[in-house]
Amino acid sequence: MDLQPLAVPGATVLQPDGRIDHTHADAFKTALESHLGACKAGSGMLVLDFARVSYISSIGLRALMLAIKQVKAQGGRMVLAGLSPLVLEVFKISRFDMLFEIFADREAALAALAAA
Repeated sequence: MDLQPLAVPGATVLQPDGRIDHTHADAFKTALESHLGACKAGSGMLVLDFARVSYISSIGLRALMLAIKQVKAQGGRMVLAGLSPLVLEVFKISRFDMLFEIFADREAALAALAAA
């Protein structure tokens, strides 16, 4: 899965596209891992812009859980933005909304990161 990275001052925006399910979760995890090492204290932050993600399954949530654990252990910051109502509901039901900072859209996420 191509996460279409976009470098902005102080952060990298990753834009997954489509479904993050059993078919695509491994590719998503592999693509995401290549960006996690740079997300540490005093370094760039990650914004995952989910505006084009139509669905996420439990295996996709697991990939995100492993990613946020690594980022937090490194002292970094990773946030989510632009979740569709369906994807946001999956996050709320699974209580993953408590693991992540979630913003309405990419602009709101970048503004919050800039203010920090």
